[in-house]
Amino acid sequence: MHPHLMTSTRWKPAATVAAIVERDGRFLMIEEETPEGLRWNQPAGHLEPGESLLDAVVREVREESAHDFTALGLMGVYLAPAAHETYLRFAFVGTVGQALDLPLDEPIRRVFWADAHTLYAHRERIRSPQVLACVNDYWRARRDGTPWLPLSAVSYLFPGEWPQSLSSFSSTSAVRR
Repeated sequence: MHPHLMTSTRWKPAATVAAIVERDGRFLMIEEETPEGLRWNQPAGHLEPGESLLDAVVREVREESAHDFTALGLMGVYLAPAAHETYLRFAFVGTVGQALDLPLDEPIRRVFWADAHTLYAHRERIRSPQVLACVNDYWRARRDGTPWLPLSAVSYLFPGEWPQSLSSFSSTSAVRR
């Protein structure tokens, strides 16, 4: 075993979600107050106890951008070490409706749409490398015709919940050990 793994403390990355929403070549972005000053990010945030990943991304988009979010698929999962914490980001692709008349979360200063060129031109304002990694992965998938992972790839098992049966599998498709 590697020496740094032989500790009594278990390493736990912070689980976060992000919404990747593109409309007419521009991405839904928020500008937020951070300890480093104003930074740009996709609507994103931490998973709360008892919350599914899908519930979390819908909540974060509503709180940070005042839009209702409809997830279409899971674009990717990003493990990103930062100064004092490591983040595990689940990025969902989706759509939003019209802006709602709701207050924004306290650190959010504004909601805006920006194309990839603008984001790269102002990279010093980007909150983390994950923001641009998501933009790159979005355009790469669109260019290559790669589908998003289906939402069925993301499950939330309630405490004490167990799958009931293998009834949805045919005998020819079941995996045998």
